[in-house]
Amino acid sequence: MSDEAYGALRASAALWAGTSVLITDPLGQVLVQHVDYRDTCLLPGGAVDEGESPAHTAARELMEELGVAARVDRCLAVDWVSPDSVSAPAAMRFPGEILHVFDGGTWDDARIGEIRLPPSEVTAIEFVEPAQLPDLLSPLDARRALSALRARINAGGTVLLENGLPITPTALDRLGVLRTARPTYRYPWHPGPAPHNLTVTQVWAWLFAPDGRVLVLLEPHTGLAILPGGTPEKQDQGDFVATLRREAQEEAATRIGSPLLLGHVTDPAARRGYLRYAAALADVGPAQPDPATGHTYTRILAAPEQAAELFDWGPATAEQLAAVHQARRQLGLPRAARQPVTELTGSSAR
Repeated sequence: MSDEAYGALRASAALWAGTSVLITDPLGQVLVQHVDYRDTCLLPGGAVDEGESPAHTAARELMEELGVAARVDRCLAVDWVSPDSVSAPAAMRFPGEILHVFDGGTWDDARIGEIRLPPSEVTAIEFVEPAQLPDLLSPLDARRALSALRARINAGGTVLLENGLPITPTALDRLGVLRTARPTYRYPWHPGPAPHNLTVTQVWAWLFAPDGRVLVLLEPHTGLAILPGGTPEKQDQGDFVATLRREAQEEAATRIGSPLLLGHVTDPAARRGYLRYAAALADVGPAQPDPATGHTYTRILAAPEQAAELFDWGPATAEQLAAVHQARRQLGLPRAARQPVTELTGSSAR
């Protein structure tokens, strides 16, 4: 094949190239842009110019659209967008696209305060709960954004997508984690036991594996994440540790070591308290239906910081994580690095 023929062949298969940038605030909400040229929102980003690298494009677009200078050097996902997946006008002759989703990181109030919108195109920005993305973005854009967000939490490196969906789904993808709004418990954190004038309605625990990761349960129908634990019952006779042991067995088919009380969060309006413990996992059996719900939870191990991103606990999250790590040290366990979550599918003893 001649150079001319080979060049023509490759040109016939050419695709567009684009970028978007996933930015979150400290509450885990995602930055979306309202624009004046379409009726759905977008993540920051845009088309790759001739001779430009996708990473350079992403940084340029952040400056043009948000007025913020940022280094963009981590790619969360690369999406192959097929020609028939976009309702583009025929005259546009859309050939398909390769779109890179970059990690813009978590922006604090000071960084958010630096945002300056351009005179046209971007009319407003807002930070939204991940579960709101399908209501605000196009279906394809929402799938891609949620897949990229799960990839960031999973910490497994850049994922390959086809029309917004992972080629190799993780447990987070398979269950659609974050497609359902996270329960909001933005309550104050208090070390130690709950005072007597509070009614304790939930007892939850950070249960540690030997490598320092913690057990998280994923609800099979909604993808909601919960820590093992539950509601005190009459049979527990007011013993919250008994509640915890029973719930760990019923929900997660686990036995635990001696729990350490971390503290509690309070709902001031309802005068209710929610206890938090930490304990080492002693044994993990085969998954089984929870007698209270009939659901068989998917069990994953994740670093405590990864687990916290699956919840909406507000500013007190950092205080609770500090208590979690203090308990981890008391239990003689290592600090777990961010790494791909592990699904527990069978039984193990340590």
